[in-house]
Amino acid sequence: MKRADFPCLGCGVGLRTEHYDLVLQEKPAVDWFEVITENFMVAGGRPLQVLESVRERYPIVLHGVSLSIGSTDSLNREYLAALKKLARRFEPAWVSDHLCWTGVDGRNLHDLLPLPYTSAVIRHVADRVRQVQDTLERPILLENVSTYMRFVESRMSEWEFLAAVAQQADCGILLDINNIFVNAFNHRFDPARYISSIPIERVVQFHLAGHSDHGAYLLDTHDHPIRPEVWSLYELAVRRFGAVSTLIEWDDNIPEFAVLQTAAKEARRICDSSAANERESGTTDSGRTFAKTSAPALQSDHGAGGRCVRAGNRGS
Repeated sequence: MKRADFPCLGCGVGLRTEHYDLVLQEKPAVDWFEVITENFMVAGGRPLQVLESVRERYPIVLHGVSLSIGSTDSLNREYLAALKKLARRFEPAWVSDHLCWTGVDGRNLHDLLPLPYTSAVIRHVADRVRQVQDTLERPILLENVSTYMRFVESRMSEWEFLAAVAQQADCGILLDINNIFVNAFNHRFDPARYISSIPIERVVQFHLAGHSDHGAYLLDTHDHPIRPEVWSLYELAVRRFGAVSTLIEWDDNIPEFAVLQTAAKEARRICDSSAANERESGTTDSGRTFAKTSAPALQSDHGAGGRCVRAGNRGS
């Protein structure tokens, strides 16, 4: 995997049913959309019609919640076949899922469950990721998840585990900044150390979201505005990784679309400000900058869409 092979899309938002009509009718000014993969793994109906219309105008990314890459169950080949078909039809900029497990014995628990951080689990997950990438014929990204417990079997930090899986599997990383902040509070570690320990060349996307404060712990709920502390951590991440495609997540108590647009604009402002500071100082870690990205039209026969536009300075 080469980070330079992925487009630098800019700052996007999650596509949610509450905003379908507005997006289709008003074609709002956002850089790209992330869609929940499983919502579109259907035979037909309005979801696919909506996605087709959106894809004609915007780049999209497929973000899954059911790959269960860490499970001891065999990989779900029917799921992978459906995912491959969907990806071929809509040609997303990339496909992502979570570094976790979601079920066992064929039962989906509908939660993103943590893994013990051990060498054996790294080997297990990396082998499964390679199989998935071979099946899909494209690299995938894995996202760090929020956690509320730790395994006594763990032998390394979360960031060491994430980096090792990505390295051994040769996959990319979707770095969720809010999840880092939530986990840092819950497990009492320094989030800046996490950011500084992740290999630059593996990070292709950021997530930004809100969480709920329960006093003794934080809960990753995606139903609040992004906290100032998370914005500060994002700014730190941008200084290290450069301009990385950034997604505003909001999954419950979903506000007016303009609220999401405002958050995306703030993310872009932070990236632009960081890039300006780097130009003045003459130093940069990544060399990546945001650029305007457009989406090629899909084929009318519902076959594979056009290739995703590569935008921006894609140096690694």
